[in-house]
Amino acid sequence: MKAHLIIDLANLPEEGKAFTGTLPKEIFDLPPEDAQAVGPLEYELWVHRFGSELLLTGTLSAPFEFTCVRTLHPFVQTIRLEDVAVAIEIEREGQIDATDALREEVLINFPVDPRCEEGDVPQKCEIDSRYLSVDKSAEDGLPTPPRAESDDRWSALDILKDLKDQP
Repeated sequence: MKAHLIIDLANLPEEGKAFTGTLPKEIFDLPPEDAQAVGPLEYELWVHRFGSELLLTGTLSAPFEFTCVRTLHPFVQTIRLEDVAVAIEIEREGQIDATDALREEVLINFPVDPRCEEGDVPQKCEIDSRYLSVDKSAEDGLPTPPRAESDDRWSALDILKDLKDQP
């Protein structure tokens, strides 16, 4: 497994070239409180040069462990990008390291609200009823949040509204 995807422009044929392989999960280097890579980044790319840009097209995939926003349980979901197109600006001739561009392409495709029902092994994704304290009976021992009609802060705003209506 290579640590970087290096493309040597001097050896890149005019018609382009296929690159296939894996990059280690350590390239993602995410903070511990975020999702974590649990496997390598796999790529199958066709690399073609267009003037001052390098275009990489193909597929990317990498498995990550996310925390479900509903159940707060960890689950694994593979980010698969089937028709990816990554453009890299060629600033100088020689070798181009495409690793960061591939990393960023995977990261921007993270789910906004990861749910365990969308994982590689779908799980039942329901909020545990013990954590829903609204409209619960008093015998369960969970505190019930105040209702809007019993909140005195709103009545203070109603007084201001009444003052506005006066001539």
